[in-house]
Amino acid sequence: MTDFRDAAAAEALAAIEREDPRLCAFLDVWRHEALARLPAASGLPLAGLPFAVKGPTGIRSYAARRLIAAGGVPVGSTSVPGPGTYWKTWGLGAHGRTVNPWRPDRTPGGSSAGSAVAVAAGLVELATGSDGAGSVRIPAAWCGVFGLKTTNGLLPSPDRSGLASAGVLTRTAAQARTFLRHVLDDGSYGPETAGPPLRAAYSPDLGFADVDPEVAAVVQRAVRKLVAAGVVRLADGGCDLLDPGAAWLAVRNGEVPPHLGEVRRENDRRLDAFFAGAALLLTPVTPNRPHGHGGPGELYSTALTWAFNLSGHPAASVPAGFTPDGCPVGLHLVARRGADASLLAMACAVEEALGPLRP
Repeated sequence: MTDFRDAAAAEALAAIEREDPRLCAFLDVWRHEALARLPAASGLPLAGLPFAVKGPTGIRSYAARRLIAAGGVPVGSTSVPGPGTYWKTWGLGAHGRTVNPWRPDRTPGGSSAGSAVAVAAGLVELATGSDGAGSVRIPAAWCGVFGLKTTNGLLPSPDRSGLASAGVLTRTAAQARTFLRHVLDDGSYGPETAGPPLRAAYSPDLGFADVDPEVAAVVQRAVRKLVAAGVVRLADGGCDLLDPGAAWLAVRNGEVPPHLGEVRRENDRRLDAFFAGAALLLTPVTPNRPHGHGGPGELYSTALTWAFNLSGHPAASVPAGFTPDGCPVGLHLVARRGADASLLAMACAVEEALGPLRP
């Protein structure tokens, strides 16, 4: 008789073989290695759960090693942007350019492109990612899945700038809880202290971004639904920030002039003041919907995400709905630094209130 763990791995590998020539989500598939890991994994907590890792070096990441130690089985590495890709907007897999499973003429986002597509298409339940400017949250939003950026420094990261943090893409926030519990050291998960109604604020643009009206409308409807369901209680005012784009670029380049250092410090002050009285900040994940494979033009898809790579706050993308032309939209949830466990608890409540979403 075939063990259910063997069946899960076999089903994942069969789905990848069947669907990846169309989706181009994977760089490499480790069929024989995955099946060989199953006997040892069967008695561990994750019991052979098949998962994917981001990019050619993802198997060496701290998160992947922790998942394997807990009985997870890596089935392959997912696509990331190829050489010369403008602003990391799409991935390049073994079979070609990675496509959005909802709209193949559109990008899945990046740079965790293949990870988002693999989860959205049901090839795996979980895929690792990393987020230096929105690289988990943007593809999660544009592929209609859940994506978590952890608090900066919570998990080891090779990024010397301090901007990037480990993340995960899953079908649900509950599955991300499983990820975080197993990659953190014992006792480090933290209490899930937040419960509804959550004191929150909604900002459609963080005070500076130019947001597509149809994207904003989807997110606003989701926020109204959360209020009606009693999940959130909106506080007066929002949380306007200074545009962090130039400061982010300066930190990434390693030279931060005084005026941009002050932009970063001022945003930190505003966020500290906001989270002193609220549990959750809600925004769209991106100002734009998934664009074509030629690039985003003059609009940065990172406009609403990279502020929190500078500040270090944990943030997540929860599916909010679809634009009239069938593009997924993400609701951005930002919580206090270190409140990753509470953020996931809040995200579970948000998902439950929003319910199943279809175009």
